[in-house]
Amino acid sequence: MPYLALLGRPHVVRLLSSSLVGRLPGAMAALGIALTLRHAGYSYQMVGLTTGVFAAAGAIGGPMLGRLVDRTGQPRVLLFSACLAAAGFALLAAAPGVTWAAVAGAAVAGAAAPPLEPCLRTLWPALVEPDDVEQAYAVDAGAQELLFIAGPLVVAGIVALAPARDTLWAAAVLGLVGSAGMATAAPSRAWAPAATSAAPHWLGPLRSTGLLLLLVALGGSGVAVGTFNVFTVAYAEKHHLVGGAGTLLALSALGALVGALTYGAVGTSRWKASAPDKAVLLAAGMAGSYWLVALVPGPAGSCLLAVLTGVFFAPLLTVSFGLVGELAPAGAVTEAFAWLVTFIGVGIALGAAVGGAALSGGTLRTAAACGALGATLGAATLLAARTRLTPVRADVSPTVAGTDRHSTV
Repeated sequence: MPYLALLGRPHVVRLLSSSLVGRLPGAMAALGIALTLRHAGYSYQMVGLTTGVFAAAGAIGGPMLGRLVDRTGQPRVLLFSACLAAAGFALLAAAPGVTWAAVAGAAVAGAAAPPLEPCLRTLWPALVEPDDVEQAYAVDAGAQELLFIAGPLVVAGIVALAPARDTLWAAAVLGLVGSAGMATAAPSRAWAPAATSAAPHWLGPLRSTGLLLLLVALGGSGVAVGTFNVFTVAYAEKHHLVGGAGTLLALSALGALVGALTYGAVGTSRWKASAPDKAVLLAAGMAGSYWLVALVPGPAGSCLLAVLTGVFFAPLLTVSFGLVGELAPAGAVTEAFAWLVTFIGVGIALGAAVGGAALSGGTLRTAAACGALGATLGAATLLAARTRLTPVRADVSPTVAGTDRHSTV
């Protein structure tokens, strides 16, 4: 299905745009919190602690909120969490000079971040025809890259016109608007988890061995991304590069956008390999691109390689979205998608820490090699687990009562 036709399907534009608006606070938070605290006179140590609390709280809260969605539906969880997250941002913005308020606000805002990302991915099978679901995931993965570009730009624009704390007020409002847009849409209101006769398991979707191995492998990919984030800063300090580290990160995001859209347009229809085989090959390609980064070429070469790192990552996510939906046990799909976000986020945090340590005691090449090793271990895990990456249930589509793909709000 052409992209314009996919976007023309009922509800798609509303749900996709609402999800992006509501997730924009997550892309704004790290920079917005850092600037707000620095303007309030805090040290970089406090900045690191507070932003770390925000990230850690999100990693913990995401799967918990996903589990609540699987048990109670989307609207009430989205609206409640959005209000709670907005309160967290408001607390931090209203009293940035009060240590306990800053830490508590960051913790609440992170833990209560609305699960818009997993909620949207559980809805795609109800929004498009079965043959177009993978292409919808590609659009989702590509649109996600826009957040990494737009988030810092929004913060920069607000700071140029107003106090830094206003970025947090804006994050609170955007989260509420985006969540309300999705929660009030007909597919979200009608969505219900697949029926299951089994009693809830304390491990939730992680009881699926195949899913757990897939998530661990994606964590390895996250390590590569996190290391690259730190590597670009150090690289820009030693090489003349217009725009500094931001240029390399923007090029990587651009590569991911191109990779996702290209895969959605061509790979979903012409590449006939199985999803597990695609995941292995894409992960191997990503690992190869990071080993090339470890050669530490000049600025022109590094810019090209930055694009290449993204080209493989976004299609890998696209294929993984489909695998998560197939591997998750019935009644636990939303939580499974939330765990995907958590594993990648933890991998990115670990990669940043490892990359920083490598740069402190080593060279650019050592730091880049750490990221490449993470991606390689992720690819090796997928290869070893390839036979386990098979569906545990036949019907992976969520139940949508009282509506269908052609219904309107």
